[in-house]
Amino acid sequence: MNQRIENVRLSPEASELADKYIDAKVVGRTSRADCQHIAIATLCKADVLVSWNFKHIVNLDRIRGYNGINYQMGYNMIEIRTPKEITKYGSED
Repeated sequence: MNQRIENVRLSPEASELADKYIDAKVVGRTSRADCQHIAIATLCKADVLVSWNFKHIVNLDRIRGYNGINYQMGYNMIEIRTPKEITKYGSED
């Protein structure tokens, strides 16, 4: 498996995208950090965003909301999964 780690920062574009998620009421203003996290991953074209946050991130309705805004703004959809979904246990027989 090819792994790559890249350090990223909040850009003005990511901050604006995070605000769009909030304006669309995907989540409330108190979840701004979660929105920034998703916006950064979206703009960096991450293969997948992995989280245990079921309330604000790994939640089907919210994922649809984030991706709806991404689509409207011309960005790629983002895969959002739990660690359990991407971790391989044992052999793949």
